[in-house]
Amino acid sequence: VELVESGGGLVQPGDSLRLSCAASGGTFADYAMGWFRQTPGKEPEALATITPIGQSTYYTAAVRGRSTISRDNAKETVYLQIHTMKPEDTGVYYCAADPNIGQLMKQPATPRYRGQGTQVTVSA
Repeated sequence: VELVESGGGLVQPGDSLRLSCAASGGTFADYAMGWFRQTPGKEPEALATITPIGQSTYYTAAVRGRSTISRDNAKETVYLQIHTMKPEDTGVYYCAADPNIGQLMKQPATPRYRGQGTQVTVSA
C-alpha cells in the first residue's frame, strides 16, 4: 500500500488546515488509518485514528477538540482537519495504515504502512 500526503504548507496561527492522504495498491477499507506528527529530535506523535469503515474515531490530547479525522473509502483517502493551528503544531504530518487499529494506537505505533509526510509550518 502506498500512501501520499498533501495539503501541508505555511499557515498562520489560528488558521485551519486540511490534510489529505491518498492510498493505492491495496483494499483501503481493510485498513484502519491514523495521522501522526514528527518533529526534529522527538518521537512520532499520534494525533488521530479512524476505523476501517469510519465508524469510530480517536484523538490524542494534542488535537482533541479542534480536529476531525475522516475517510472516503470510495476515494481511498483519509483526511485530517485541524482548527486553531498553533506554532507547536509545526512538524511533518504523515498518515499510516494497518489492518489492526491497535498497531496505530499503541506507543510507539508500529503501522504496516506509512507515507513520507507533508511539512506543516505554523508561523506568523
